[in-house]
Amino acid sequence: MDVILRTDVDGLGRRGEVVTVAPGYFRNYLLPKGLGYKASAGAEAEAEAMRKASEARDEESRAGAEEIATRLVPQVITIAAKTDGGGTLFGSVSAADISAAVLAQTEIDIDRKNFRLDAPLKTLGQHMVMTRLHSEVQFPVTVEVVEED
Repeated sequence: MDVILRTDVDGLGRRGEVVTVAPGYFRNYLLPKGLGYKASAGAEAEAEAMRKASEARDEESRAGAEEIATRLVPQVITIAAKTDGGGTLFGSVSAADISAAVLAQTEIDIDRKNFRLDAPLKTLGQHMVMTRLHSEVQFPVTVEVVEED
């Protein structure tokens, strides 16, 4: 069955696209969550308008993300943390801590969810933290964890 997506759906398509899905997937997942609706002749014209608007917003968002990336990549974000004297932290440095440090040091506000940490940082030194601001813009941020005085 042909469905027009109202929002981007991972693994399926982007907003405004006409995709073919199983009737059960549409009935049990897409429709109840408001992610899509049945395609018809009139709805296809609406989908085309949605697609064009979405592409324009996406391009603007990507350009903004690239500008932030060019400003952040050469910088080192410094975070002071308490240690046991041997290089191990009391606690850890989380994505929220990195987000706050980036805001304080560069005045760039990045949500904590955009930082890709496998695990919180628990040692002193430099760490590379991947940041994803857009589906096509991913870049490393250098975070240096230093001992707090």
